[in-house]
Amino acid sequence: MSKTVFRSTSFNLRHLVDNISRGDVALPELQRPFVWSNSKVRDLFDSMYRGFPVGYLLFWETGAEVGARQIGVGGKDARVARWLIVDGQQRMTSLYSVMTGQKVVREDYSESRVKLAFRPRDAHFSVADATTEKNPEFLKDVTLLWGDFRDTVSKFFSDYEAARGPLEAPVRNSWEDAIDRVRDLQNFPFNVVELDSAVEEEQVAEVFVRINSEGVKLNQADFILTLMSVFWDDGRKQLEAFSRAAKVPSAGGPSAFNWYIAPSPDQLLRVGISLAFDRAVLRHAYSILRGKDLETGHTSVERRSQQFEALKAAQAEVVNLTNWHEYLRALERAGYRGSKMISSQNVVLFSYAIWLRGRVTHKVPVDQLREGIARWFFMAHLTSRYSGSFETQAERDFARIDELAAEVGFVVALNRIVDDTLTSDFWTITLPNELATAASRSPALFAYFAALNIIDADALLSTGKVRERLDPAIVSTKGIERHHLFPKAYLREALGIKDSRQINQIANMALVEWNDNIAISDSAPEVYWPQQRESKTYLSSDRVSAQLKAHALPDGWTGLEFLEFLAQRRKLMAAVVQEAFGELSDPAYRASYPPVGMGAPDSFPGSEAPSGGVTVLDLLNAGLIAAGSVLMPARAGIETLGEVDENGNIVVGEVAYATPSGAAMAAAGTQSENGWVFWFVDTPTGERLLSRLREEYRTADNNEGSGL
Repeated sequence: MSKTVFRSTSFNLRHLVDNISRGDVALPELQRPFVWSNSKVRDLFDSMYRGFPVGYLLFWETGAEVGARQIGVGGKDARVARWLIVDGQQRMTSLYSVMTGQKVVREDYSESRVKLAFRPRDAHFSVADATTEKNPEFLKDVTLLWGDFRDTVSKFFSDYEAARGPLEAPVRNSWEDAIDRVRDLQNFPFNVVELDSAVEEEQVAEVFVRINSEGVKLNQADFILTLMSVFWDDGRKQLEAFSRAAKVPSAGGPSAFNWYIAPSPDQLLRVGISLAFDRAVLRHAYSILRGKDLETGHTSVERRSQQFEALKAAQAEVVNLTNWHEYLRALERAGYRGSKMISSQNVVLFSYAIWLRGRVTHKVPVDQLREGIARWFFMAHLTSRYSGSFETQAERDFARIDELAAEVGFVVALNRIVDDTLTSDFWTITLPNELATAASRSPALFAYFAALNIIDADALLSTGKVRERLDPAIVSTKGIERHHLFPKAYLREALGIKDSRQINQIANMALVEWNDNIAISDSAPEVYWPQQRESKTYLSSDRVSAQLKAHALPDGWTGLEFLEFLAQRRKLMAAVVQEAFGELSDPAYRASYPPVGMGAPDSFPGSEAPSGGVTVLDLLNAGLIAAGSVLMPARAGIETLGEVDENGNIVVGEVAYATPSGAAMAAAGTQSENGWVFWFVDTPTGERLLSRLREEYRTADNNEGSGL
């Protein structure tokens, strides 16, 4: 018979709460942040009140020496816990919050108390709300019973009798007994299964799964975050704070917010592990942080302390806002504008890990690193480099880059791997084949969109830019949209092609103005195309030729058989991607389309972009907008509206501003905004960005001057 890996014991609730308060029992979010609803917490207390069993708790001994302190702190609360709560975290978080009044962190990182009310008349628990607050039959907050019990009970009866009149003695005694039973829940017994500290994390996960069929399966990141909760809790909180900040734009200065990814703590941890230990396989990283020598298998306290110090140094670089946003500028350079164009978060994370290796370990200047990482990210995203066995691939990349960097330098090492991957055969054979799909989130499609951004392409037969359609800050449903070059109804009815995978192929789609899409409707290409070209009198022939090249339209495409058209266009699209990718190596190339409201140091538009003397009044006089037009912020989360007055001012909150940026700063509450990309204006043809209308004004002005 195998030796048991556990022992059973019992704790009452007060003992558990006191142990958590002292730090002897760690309460990490091992499975996920606190996800119970307050009503579920109410049901838990109701079950305990009725004497029902509420399940066991699973603890895991940390093996920490007595008196051990967490790294980086030295105060009373820095002691290392003796036990981790593996199963029962949600219950203990609920119980601890209610008994102590401590706030819990919700899934969206907001903080709130779990507050319960109690009605002694029928021993009913309720989630505290406005109804219980106004009803004198409810004791408003049961948490007070474990503080000043006597005064809390006295106040409850005083308030009740003031509202409803005196209670008869038997009724009062019954209510007092009910309240006493609530207080006595602190003596409720919990059965605890303790796992020995010698038990490996794989066994802990197996035990958890076998005895908790409804539990979320634990992974390596869970265990590492748990170790951080025990040995470096500030480090875990640092990751959570960064993750929280990355989700919401900040009006108060630089923050982690961005349009590409809202990383979770375990994703940021993965980047830190990569930088500190050259590891992407988290199973190895966990063993390293426990102080285990991977060669000898020996574990030591000294080694554990050293490894946590290494992680601390690496994580400081990971959450450094300058590093973070300088890295994201490399993605801008690569033509990727936000999460709309990202099909793999792993590529974002591991490319960041590689950026940090270049900046921190190899001391590469930022401008050189931006070029190299832009090419690397483009390659890695296009080829789905970090899918499948992504951890193994990442560790292989770390080793190969360092090996080459020792010989030729970091950026040259990156470029060599990129060029070895994106061969001539890739551009002429592999990529055209990858474009033979209808998948709306294909890496090949996003690479083509990125290419259009790099070359700053127009939408087809338009003065608008593709980059405006791909701007992550723009949520308008109108503007530039994807259009079937061979319309769906035409393919089905005239050509008899019914397969939606063929009809919706990437190669049959192009980015056009939304109103053009409506006009095109379901006409055959040879019908609508000449009409559309003739109607765009403001577009010069050179500009149309450039658009045809950028949108990869074969010569005489309207007369081609549909399948032949798809085959030819796929090759031309791949050629556009290859040519744009080549631009990334040109030192003169600059990405000129930073995402609006990026939130990075120096990434907020620092001043209004040069407008060439164009004003809102010019747009008003040209008939592009009208007095009384409503302006809406393009950035999510800002609801303040503006209105154009007859003098070309923008009125926000009854104050008239002479420039779009002045109005934008008033609406956003910030010190610096580019108003031309901040405001949408409601026009007869839909919502338009002010900068778009300014562009149309300039185009019309230039055309008049040139006689076109």
